[in-house]
Amino acid sequence: MKIGIVGLPNVGKSTLFNSITKAGAECANYPFCTIEPNVGVVAVPDERLEKLGKMYNTQKITPAVVEFVDIAGLVKGASKGEGLGNKFLSHIRETDAIAEVVRCFEDSNVVHVDGDIDPIRDIQTINLELIFADIETVEKRMEKAKKMLKADKKYQAEIDLLEKIKLALENGIPARNLEYNEDEKEMVKEMFLLTNKPFIYIANVSESQLENVQSDGYVQKVQEYAKQEKAEVIPLCVKIEEELSSLDDSDKKEMLEALGLKESGLDTLIKKSYDLLGLMSFLTAGEPEVRAWTIKKGTKAPNAAGKIHSDIERGFIKAEIISYDELMKEGSMVQAREKGLVRQEGKDYIMQEGDIVLFKFNV
Repeated sequence: MKIGIVGLPNVGKSTLFNSITKAGAECANYPFCTIEPNVGVVAVPDERLEKLGKMYNTQKITPAVVEFVDIAGLVKGASKGEGLGNKFLSHIRETDAIAEVVRCFEDSNVVHVDGDIDPIRDIQTINLELIFADIETVEKRMEKAKKMLKADKKYQAEIDLLEKIKLALENGIPARNLEYNEDEKEMVKEMFLLTNKPFIYIANVSESQLENVQSDGYVQKVQEYAKQEKAEVIPLCVKIEEELSSLDDSDKKEMLEALGLKESGLDTLIKKSYDLLGLMSFLTAGEPEVRAWTIKKGTKAPNAAGKIHSDIERGFIKAEIISYDELMKEGSMVQAREKGLVRQEGKDYIMQEGDIVLFKFNV
């Protein structure tokens, strides 16, 4: 899972990314790795892994992970190649979802690129560049489809879809807001449209705003705008996130309690991103390793097995499954087996969040 972080200058984007990379660096079991200078990998928060690790006296705990990409270079005219326009757009195309940092705080020491604070204007600046880029993509594809139509009438369906998307884009409506049938969904997926990607808005507020963040005027404006776009909004204070990311677990917990927060904004962002992309985790547990595996919701058991190894999928026989909650309630796998709580599931079983699995296979 790869999330692209975008934003105008001086909105807190780079500080947030620094917090993410620090959090990754502090993750003992999945250390931060630099794939490129602007890519950070962090663990998906999952308290179940530690509890399973203690139960199995495991040697290694491996969480699911998410990649964050710090996408720099956006200015007005990026879609026309201004600034680092082409590089910006190519980086953003490679992501699964987009997290846009929006400035919602006042600070005379931090100059806004447009002079004053207006989160909706900032959002529209970025969204317009993505829309312009998508219009260009749609027009090029339509030109090609019209040429192919002379030889094959099946391209008419694609042309109709492209015209529908173009009309929406020209009216400022992102591609993700349109309704598609199953065939259209497949065609849209192949277009890699920027405005079809899931969106999360990160409302960057000051520490003082956090106390009554839901009633904050700037945050409310972002939430109202996001509702129309079917997008998520996460209010957080990037400065606090940077501080939290440098603390050990006990100090971090103490600071969160002092601030009246249940978890860090970064943890919320990771979980929301996971859910936004329709992802879930199944677990494997034993003495050598306890591990979370990322799959799409609705994945069947053999395909989930393929996440571990292609041979397990190819030779799939059955899956022994117990839910995490049931195992914790019984206290051990031995007791769970004695009560008949470990189920045998076949090829048509759809995996559920928190399934603890042992795949049986023969190659």
